[in-house]
Amino acid sequence: MSLASRGRPYAKAASAAFAYVCALCAFASVAILVVLLWQMCRFAWGWLDWQFLTSFDSLLSPQKAGVKAALVGSLYLISLTALFSVPVGVGAAVYLEEYAQRSRWRGFVQTNIANLAGVPSIVYGILGLGLFVRGMKLGAGVLAGALTLSLVVLPIVILASQEALRAVPASIRQASFALGATKWQTIWHQLLPAAMPGIMTGVILAISRALGEAAPLVAIGAAGFVMFLPAGVNDRFTALPLQIYNWTENADEQYQFHVAAAGIIVLLAMLICLNAAAVYLRYRFGRRIRW
Repeated sequence: MSLASRGRPYAKAASAAFAYVCALCAFASVAILVVLLWQMCRFAWGWLDWQFLTSFDSLLSPQKAGVKAALVGSLYLISLTALFSVPVGVGAAVYLEEYAQRSRWRGFVQTNIANLAGVPSIVYGILGLGLFVRGMKLGAGVLAGALTLSLVVLPIVILASQEALRAVPASIRQASFALGATKWQTIWHQLLPAAMPGIMTGVILAISRALGEAAPLVAIGAAGFVMFLPAGVNDRFTALPLQIYNWTENADEQYQFHVAAAGIIVLLAMLICLNAAAVYLRYRFGRRIRW
């Protein structure tokens, strides 16, 4: 019997054991998620209703507390964040992939973008506090919060857009140039439409991350309790993560468990909607494009 044949049963056993361990890890992760969701739904049962969605927060009565200010503030925040980060991020990706020459400078920029994508969000909050709140005198308003969150998601948008552009086959570029199109026409009419599913998916996932961020908003001094809707970009605001954090710090257990759980369910619903939109847009744009 050869040495390879002698070791084959042990290799099969090790492979099967590894597969079972991986399956166990996957089931354990799903089980933990199900338990957490069940606990949140159990605590939020009877508290999450229309009144909760249309009422402002209350310091005196948990039954009257709501997420109206936080919900509207989050929508304003992610809208401005997308407005700032998407054009800059996609434009930077187009420049790095299609215009910038392969050089040490490009490698340096690319390395720093990749490193910035892994920087903790609290660091961006401190930067936003010094640059936007105090340096530019914007105050702890919606605009300062959106600019700070734009710093958080911008590296992610750039990297996702670059990956989407790299995934476009080189034959599309070559065919466009062969027909006499300029580089800009090739990028605008061929590359960007072909890369749009990947770009949109990366953008929506980045905005989803911005929606769940609380640390940068705490760092810039955003309010945890607001009884009004922001009327302008420099007005004070609150967001769902901040509102939930504020409730969990309350001494009343009804705020800590039931009201905070209802807020978590609302935040999860928004995140699920954004992720579902990413899947739908990828499918929709992907059907239009055939390589």
